[in-house]
Amino acid sequence: MSANSLIAKLTAKGPVLTDGAWGTQLQARGLPPGEVGDFWNLAHPERVEEVARAYVDAGSQIILTNTFRANRIALERYSERDRVVDINRAGVEISRRAAQGRALVFASIGPSGKLLMRRDISESALAAAFAEQAQALADAGADALLVETMIDVVEARMAVAAAAATGLPVVACMVFDAGKSKDRTMMGVTPQQAVVELTRAGAQAIGANCGIGIEQIVPICAAMAAATDQPIWIKPNAGIPEWVDGEVIYRMTPEAFAGYVPQLIAAGARFIGGCCGTTPEFIAALRLQLRA
Repeated sequence: MSANSLIAKLTAKGPVLTDGAWGTQLQARGLPPGEVGDFWNLAHPERVEEVARAYVDAGSQIILTNTFRANRIALERYSERDRVVDINRAGVEISRRAAQGRALVFASIGPSGKLLMRRDISESALAAAFAEQAQALADAGADALLVETMIDVVEARMAVAAAAATGLPVVACMVFDAGKSKDRTMMGVTPQQAVVELTRAGAQAIGANCGIGIEQIVPICAAMAAATDQPIWIKPNAGIPEWVDGEVIYRMTPEAFAGYVPQLIAAGARFIGGCCGTTPEFIAALRLQLRA
């Protein structure tokens, strides 16, 4: 099945339910704050699999992999940087075991943590790192690749190009949380500009994740949908976080979060899930709304 036909098949019957946050779920299972969760693919695969399975049980039709930071550049100060391929392969294998054919596995590719505009990293090194990760994820059996939480559209384009070179379907998401209306990336890119750039790079679906709450992401979704015929992927945070006694708290309930589903669908969302602060309970609430 071609990259485009898989995405088209998934969205043909209506909005597709994805999964929720991973980092906070791993922390709930003992991951110390600040520690790289991707390393648990090798050290504690059973706990990572618990997270993936919980989302499948909640109704996710697509689950991600625990590989958000698993590129050589993001891991350069850790000894595990030499196990990039192993970490990515294990991430896909864990999610596939959890899915057991009940959900597809879209492998996560996150940012490098470096800024091209500051010359923290060269384009050639960045391209090589994304190519290494994308190929490892593809070789491990991912159904598609998700480039997510990007703030720099140039870096995002490079990641998408590397992902597209594997022949798998590619979804690409930016973070919009800057500007007066919180509808720009940190670099000032608009939703419309992101759609054009990421489509040219080879993405078959475009979207937004993280950064802002679900109530703020509806107009961003609408702006993207108006600029393209590509399906729109939306994974917002569970509202705006608060700092309470040194801990990040999300006060939005699963029911309140899911209440925005009709607005998102009307705005053009075709893939819907959650990012920071969301849990399997949020996904279960989304499932009920989507079936209503």
